[in-house]
Amino acid sequence: MAAACNGMALCGLRAYASTFLVFADYLRPSARLAAIMGLPVLYIFTHDSIGVGEDGPTHEPVEQIASLRAIPGLVVMRPADANEVAETYRTVVAFKNRPAALALTRQDLPTFDRTKCGAASGVARGAYVLADPPSGQPRVILIGTGSEVSLCMTAQERLAAEGIAARVVSMPSWELFDEQPRDYRDSVLPPSITARVAVEAGIEMGWSKYTGPTGRFVGMTGFGASGPYQQLYQHFGITPEAVVAQAKAALGG
Repeated sequence: MAAACNGMALCGLRAYASTFLVFADYLRPSARLAAIMGLPVLYIFTHDSIGVGEDGPTHEPVEQIASLRAIPGLVVMRPADANEVAETYRTVVAFKNRPAALALTRQDLPTFDRTKCGAASGVARGAYVLADPPSGQPRVILIGTGSEVSLCMTAQERLAAEGIAARVVSMPSWELFDEQPRDYRDSVLPPSITARVAVEAGIEMGWSKYTGPTGRFVGMTGFGASGPYQQLYQHFGITPEAVVAQAKAALGG
């Protein structure tokens, strides 16, 4: 399927392939060739985490997002809500000489109120400030992707109730964020705020680039399990409570 998309792209067509994210392993050689050849193929992956639930660990990707991010020239996008999905498509269809991979969830996600949150157009820059604390300067930054951004939003509210000001950053694409001017990157992730927590239902590999030496991570350290996705998130500790605890730890207790 992915090899056929490369051929269609070489003929001038705009091709896309779609499957479960865990099966990215099977099409990796063709995706790698698309990146080498500068072909604007789109890979639309669904079922992007342990949220697959009852399908079990064989179908629950934990290392696939990190492995896709390792391919030079491939832009990986993991949007957090419906508006981010729309902006993701708006961004990637404009690509002329590089492929993109979209990682979409199986489970329902809340749609953020953009009258209160940052504009979803920030997706085009890879990461943006989704929500700042209701008062005061942020002391800790919560960085999320995809379905885990909503956990960061809930954690921000709970931290605020305890007098801890937190910023929530949605980071759908490392690659696009890294291409932004330093002034923009520093405005989203101020170097002066070293207390940071990254939240993603995958492995930690690569996140230290954004969390720094004192940062924390909430995510997976092994394979998934079979069961309702709500129970799996609880079982593996990917919860607002865990984000709050790691935020406090990053702040020194």
